[in-house]
Amino acid sequence: MTRAAADNIVEVRGLTKRFHGFAAVSNVDLDVRRRSVHALIGPNGAGKTTFFNLITKVHQPSEGSIRFNGDDITNEDPAHVARRGMVRSFQISAIFPRMTVAENVRIALQRPKGISFHFWRSDSSLSVLDDRVDELLAAVGLEQMRDKTAGGLPYGRKRALEFATTLALDPELLLLDEPTSGLGTEDVERIAALIRSVSANRTIIMVEHNLSIVARLADRITVLARGKILAEGTYSEVSTDPRVIEAYIGGDE
Repeated sequence: MTRAAADNIVEVRGLTKRFHGFAAVSNVDLDVRRRSVHALIGPNGAGKTTFFNLITKVHQPSEGSIRFNGDDITNEDPAHVARRGMVRSFQISAIFPRMTVAENVRIALQRPKGISFHFWRSDSSLSVLDDRVDELLAAVGLEQMRDKTAGGLPYGRKRALEFATTLALDPELLLLDEPTSGLGTEDVERIAALIRSVSANRTIIMVEHNLSIVARLADRITVLARGKILAEGTYSEVSTDPRVIEAYIGGDE
């Protein structure tokens, strides 16, 4: 493995996905450097979500290869990829609405401990997880809501809880699908600060419509259009690229 390859946590070559003859992603080559924030942006229908689905193995590529930490994961199933340390946070909050905030995080923590879904265990047997539960809730600003029912939280706080449950899995690579979508200004700032803090010791790939957040957080940006890479670079580089400006005419994303 070359030094350049060792510096990359994800390497994608010739990635293509066709649906009934239509190429949603077409011949994409992409490298993601370790401990960086890499943003995917582009107009509606650019192929961003399909690309996420491909590298997390929700979809199988029609062509191309995907390497994670130097290993070829092209033909692996989603569960195996997740166990390698690649975890995705979806646009829609994925929580247990009838459980408390703390219980949601505790369930997520059980998975790395090898005691996933052991709902029947007594509280005392799971108390060893409480310190980490409190750490994660404090990290996302939910420590004062630990005993509240998750389903009753405001939307922005549900997203913060989802973030905490994702971090509980201790991912090496965290994929964020529209992390600030639907959030008010205060919650956007909270999530942006959280993304910045957790990026210090892990890699983040995010699809994000809010370009001001992309400008503040992303070390590198890939612009997709019609399933292909249109431009790549820093925010200052891609935001002044005439091809990118043309692609965004008629609507921001």
